[in-house]
Amino acid sequence: MQSLNPDPKAQYTNVYGALKKITRTEGFWRPLRGLNVMVVGAGPAHAMYFACYENMKRTLNDVFRHQGNSHLANGIAGSMATLLHDAVMNPAEVVKQRMQMYNSPHRSALSCIRTVWRTEGWGAFYRSYSTQLTMNIPFQSIHFITYEFLQEQVNPHRVYNPQSHIISGGLAGALAAAATTPLDVCKTLLNTQENMALNLANISGRLSGMANAFRTVYRLNGLPGYFKGMRARVIHQMPSTAISWSVYEFFKYFLTKRKLENRTPY
Repeated sequence: MQSLNPDPKAQYTNVYGALKKITRTEGFWRPLRGLNVMVVGAGPAHAMYFACYENMKRTLNDVFRHQGNSHLANGIAGSMATLLHDAVMNPAEVVKQRMQMYNSPHRSALSCIRTVWRTEGWGAFYRSYSTQLTMNIPFQSIHFITYEFLQEQVNPHRVYNPQSHIISGGLAGALAAAATTPLDVCKTLLNTQENMALNLANISGRLSGMANAFRTVYRLNGLPGYFKGMRARVIHQMPSTAISWSVYEFFKYFLTKRKLENRTPY
């Protein structure tokens, strides 16, 4: 849906219509292409992400307020965690998006990695890294600040409460996703190097740099181009962040409880 100049056979007007058309014309499993590379990247990326966030949040809260919860500390901690997370996930995103493009020549993640490495070099996997950070730093700042704020409202004692973690995580993800859609459109263009769009914009070679991506999107689609796929992005991020936070908070509670039980003398 974020394609700036899609093939006539791959033009979609809404999320349901896109999913229906993709499964009917390209096969039932087509929407899951690139899943394996995302699973491989997500494990270490999220481990670093949450470990960095918890440590930075604790340290910065001590610096800013000495007690309680500082939204500024949460935002900065989220931004720092993003640097580590995106360093791992950016190459995975490049491979996933190239495999998901309509009529993609890549039949597997491994063949995609080999082809990109051979034809464009290792730099292709990080061509959108600056844009990814420019998008994800505000995304994660909004995400973490909103999550922590909602937790203060619905779970003030900060006990393990699955319902509050799901609601807070889902709403925080939806707000952050909607606010950063323009940056996501530019990131997608840099990752996919969409040939038809670049030809239409008279760009030869490879497109690089966030500023160039912003100019190209505006030249081809105007202001509405920055919000292509926003509904799909929100629908994707809401359950994603709700699941992520609820699973994380469960393991945090479970492991902390076990640690305390092991310390308790009999």
